[in-house]
Amino acid sequence: MASSPRELQERSWIRAFRNEIGLAIAIVVVIAITLVFNQDYLYDPGRNCRDILYQTALLGIFSLGSAIVIISGGIDLSSGSVIALAGSVCALVMTAMAPIDEYGVPDTTNVGATVVAIAIVAAVLVGAMVGTLHAWLITVIRLPPFVATLASLVGLRSIAKIVNQAVTAELGNQQTKVRADDMTFGLLDDWKVALAVFLTLGVLCWLLMNRTVVGRRIYAMGGNEQAAKLCGIRTDQLKWLAYTISSVTASIAGVLYVAKIGAAGPSTLGVGYELNAIAASVVGGCSLQGGVGLIPGVMLGVLFLQVVIDSVAKVIRAGSDDYQGLIVGFLVVLAVAFNEWRQQPKGTHKELFPGAMGWCTIPILALLIGVITYVFDGRVAGAATGATVLVLLAAGKLLQSSLARPQKVRAAG
Repeated sequence: MASSPRELQERSWIRAFRNEIGLAIAIVVVIAITLVFNQDYLYDPGRNCRDILYQTALLGIFSLGSAIVIISGGIDLSSGSVIALAGSVCALVMTAMAPIDEYGVPDTTNVGATVVAIAIVAAVLVGAMVGTLHAWLITVIRLPPFVATLASLVGLRSIAKIVNQAVTAELGNQQTKVRADDMTFGLLDDWKVALAVFLTLGVLCWLLMNRTVVGRRIYAMGGNEQAAKLCGIRTDQLKWLAYTISSVTASIAGVLYVAKIGAAGPSTLGVGYELNAIAASVVGGCSLQGGVGLIPGVMLGVLFLQVVIDSVAKVIRAGSDDYQGLIVGFLVVLAVAFNEWRQQPKGTHKELFPGAMGWCTIPILALLIGVITYVFDGRVAGAATGATVLVLLAAGKLLQSSLARPQKVRAAG
């Protein structure tokens, strides 16, 4: 029986947004599992929701820019350092323009709305300059994106420390950490402000990527840059746009982080945040090969990542920070593997543990899972889980090898 046009349209919609639908279901499942072990969600759901949305918004703001770079076929490792540099510039401008009190020290508690606005604009301009520098290094100097942004990852944080010390020394009190405790600026320390900025940027990025020629060209460049050039697309300008958006969104996040903390400390501000942004983009459906990914998926990926981190904190409680990296790393590997599997041509069957390398990988995975289980549930459970995984993976390899052998014979014939 032939399907109706409406049924075909529904199927195509589900197929187009299956990653986003899966993430929405996964968020509900994670919350449900957390409720089994911890009832904190029920005691004060409003506060829990606000906390998760606040952290999601802060991470999501610069994850949107990181995702656009990934879709364009690049990578940006500098988000955390741009957050530190832009946040420091924002605090320094307010400090430098603050009135001097009776002790000869800048009074940063009441600099006024105009100075706050100037400081925010300065921070955003710094982000735009960093993005332009990245584009120049990548398109003119021909550095790989990984190398260009890795240099910024290392260098920008040091620049922020040096500039903080130099400016505060001229003001009579040399220090690396700069206060940003103005009352007007403190109004930005609100989950509703961060969420509004995140949603606004999300809508703007979606319009850019899905409703403009520029967005379609970014997708085309990420899918195949050489083909895009042959079609007359000016890829250098598109890379400039992508990297500038990434750095500007990171600088906006830096301003909000400084408003939340009340100070700009480059030694700790934004450390490792670039990896969370890349993780959220990948979990949200972006392919590290470029050309694939949707802005709504990235936004849901940020929310999913933050819900998982919050759930780990609620279930494990003491020492939960030690497990966040493990969980995030596992999710990234899982998301990348799923994206690769989804992009395989139909009818192809790739062996999961091929040859001798597969036999070497199986005990490593079993040992890793066993150690993790041991940490959570004791020696006996760890040993039993590791042994079970070893047997199951070995059996799966044997089965997969036996199924792949006839196909290889037919292909050779």
